[in-house]
Amino acid sequence: MPAPENVRIAVLIDADNTSPKHAEALLEEVAKYGVPTVKRAYGDWTDKHLSGWRSEVPKFAIQPMLQIANTTGKNSTDSALIIDAMDLLYSGNVDAFALVSSDSDFTSLAIRLRGSGRTVYGMGLRKTPQSLRQAVDRFIFLEDLQDGGTTYESAPVEDVEPRRIPDLRRLLERAVNGTAHDDGWASLSAVANHVTRVEPSFSVKDYGASKLVDLVRAQDYLEVEQPEGGSVRVRLVNTRPSKKTAARSTRKTAATSAASKRTAAEPTGPEAKAPEPSAAAAAAAPAAKKSTTRKRAAKKATSAAPEPEPTAREAAETPPPPEPPEPIKHTVTTRKRSERRATRG
Repeated sequence: MPAPENVRIAVLIDADNTSPKHAEALLEEVAKYGVPTVKRAYGDWTDKHLSGWRSEVPKFAIQPMLQIANTTGKNSTDSALIIDAMDLLYSGNVDAFALVSSDSDFTSLAIRLRGSGRTVYGMGLRKTPQSLRQAVDRFIFLEDLQDGGTTYESAPVEDVEPRRIPDLRRLLERAVNGTAHDDGWASLSAVANHVTRVEPSFSVKDYGASKLVDLVRAQDYLEVEQPEGGSVRVRLVNTRPSKKTAARSTRKTAATSAASKRTAAEPTGPEAKAPEPSAAAAAAAPAAKKSTTRKRAAKKATSAAPEPEPTAREAAETPPPPEPPEPIKHTVTTRKRSERRATRG
């Protein structure tokens, strides 16, 4: 990003919709972002309602651009400002634009300039419609530039939509999450840039603060610190591990490390010895061995004992074994053989 002294800014003021009391403050604000090489104020200078601007124009070297109203009740300033903005865009002599107006008619112009790669700053009152506030890279409220604090000017006759103030916690939490490093910390400048990109009309004065760092420090869900010699950084409070969780994690790590050391100290392979039994196991081992020996002796005695002879009563009651069947005898009838012989003869 180029330094402000190398950025050329064209300041185009809609004098019909901007009070001259903001002239000095808005030019000082523009100087923070670049050098205002073009300063023009558009309006019908023949009308008495611009009498206040006549003294401010020469004081700040603002070029008055006369645009006489063609009909009564119609503002012809818008078209003249838009035409000059496009001429400046194609001339290539400016790097950024500052559109000073609270009129939503310049929304399309802001979109067109940003689409051509130019940075666009919007400056207007809090009554500025949201369409214009969202169409620029950054929108600055003129009321915030006054030394006396925030002042609200009377709204024009036309209906003005109520301004929506964004949810601060939702905006800051998303900004921190979107710009935080692996350790959860995000620089305050990165958070501010993220907030401005999401909400160009963001203003710390909407939340009762004068600086962003003071606003951030007042939020209980954010932790703010500034290392010695470093920039301010922010992180969400819920990203830090609780004390109980940290202690539990430390104990678990210590137990795992001790188990790993014991495993590494034990021998492996053929030199490894079986683990020594405990005292209870050593006391119960002889009793178990004796019980096993008795069971084996009883089994051998049972298998070696002879079978007892049956008594007379048991012998009488026992049925005799069945007799084997008689073999079948095959006899050849001699008569039949004689008859066959006689028949052949």
